[in-house]
Amino acid sequence: MFASRAHAAVHPVPLDKNTDAKKCLECHEEKSKGKHVHTAIAAGCLSCHEIRVNKDVTRVKLITATTGALCLTCHADKKAADIKGRVHPPAVRDCTTCHDPHSSDNPNQLLKAESGSEKENLCLQCHKQGLNVPEKGSHHLALDGGCDTCHTTHKTGAEPTQENHFHLTKAAPALCLDCHDAKDAALVKAHNGQPFATANCTQCHDPHQSDSPKLMVKFQHVPFQGNGCDTCHAPAKDGKVVLTQTDVKALCVTCHDDKAKAIETAKVQHPGAAGDCTDCHNPHASKQPGLPKTDAVNICTTCHSDIDDLRKKSVHHQPAFEQGCATCHTPHGGDNEHLLRAKGNALCLECHGPDSAPKHVEGEKLLTIFNGSVKLPEDYYQKNKVPVLPLRFGLGHPVEYHPVSDVMDPSNQSRVRTPLSCLSCHQPHASAQPGLLVKDQANNLAFCDNCHKNRMNMKETTSPGK
Repeated sequence: MFASRAHAAVHPVPLDKNTDAKKCLECHEEKSKGKHVHTAIAAGCLSCHEIRVNKDVTRVKLITATTGALCLTCHADKKAADIKGRVHPPAVRDCTTCHDPHSSDNPNQLLKAESGSEKENLCLQCHKQGLNVPEKGSHHLALDGGCDTCHTTHKTGAEPTQENHFHLTKAAPALCLDCHDAKDAALVKAHNGQPFATANCTQCHDPHQSDSPKLMVKFQHVPFQGNGCDTCHAPAKDGKVVLTQTDVKALCVTCHDDKAKAIETAKVQHPGAAGDCTDCHNPHASKQPGLPKTDAVNICTTCHSDIDDLRKKSVHHQPAFEQGCATCHTPHGGDNEHLLRAKGNALCLECHGPDSAPKHVEGEKLLTIFNGSVKLPEDYYQKNKVPVLPLRFGLGHPVEYHPVSDVMDPSNQSRVRTPLSCLSCHQPHASAQPGLLVKDQANNLAFCDNCHKNRMNMKETTSPGK
């Protein structure tokens, strides 16, 4: 019944092309009954279906080429291409992933309810949050009430807020306070008397499940983890936070003096690191190492909007938009231009070179690169299919004997004949084409023509860009 134009089903009973809905319901009566019936049923079956008769063969198909296109003829406001913001992925292509097009026992004709066990809950067919909680972990009781307690699936918006990104009914803490009373004595005690009613609860608590008690997120500031609130906080006054030092930065450097000195003495300074530490870091907890207030990418792109604009390109360099900017850059200042962790090709070859040798961290499922200064998941190379180049003596990419660094003049080894580096061919953040090639060019011989002008003699070259 929902086949595309090329796969219209052969109907078992011959029909006239103008057959009315009453005839359809003689066999398909169940389509018009249920607790929640699609309003289109009242308009008749031919509002969505088309009957085609060719000689003695009857076929029934949709009036559009795809199911999704059919739904949008009425529900145009759900068209993903016209929506600004993050759209729930199933809603991009096929509405029937979640909805029954005729009738259902569930509101909005959902195929299953949004609550119950894994088998009963529609959301848990794709999302596994709240399942398989460790023995010493914790599970948010709101999950038992149903995912729609907190989420509205089709809610989105142009603003990059938590509410829009996660399709929440409202933003935290207002959402949390619908169930949790900020004046509850037990809750006040759990927060050591510190004001929390206006804080973003999800900075410290995972809203679904956690490996730790009380839904605590994975990475916690040591004083916070040890319930040492008085390390940083004095008793609250008039409902406001009071610090043990005069200001945030003075408080942080009582423990992190090494970071303060590194920021001040860096050869290449990061202006963003000169402000308060809490401009970038959450002082309590975070879902990621280093306690970023958002995540390891957005914490940087909030200021570096030019890099954020590169998200629009279809091909991303994994460290730039997933693992985090600090994979390649030193966030507190460094010795190299653009705060890079190494100079020139050495930066790229730390992961992609034949001598790349990430170290395993004993007792943790982690790898380290750049002499231990950057930590990666232990499956990072396999999961992301990181290419390791078969270079020998600086030759071997993209083809055998092709150089990847400056080509020296044979008659004067102190003079560069052809300047060359990874950035001669590749963009470090994103591209519109696979391979991250410069100027968003495709990976073909035309790209090679930029340097190799004479295809009859590929050894004859010019410098990139000339």
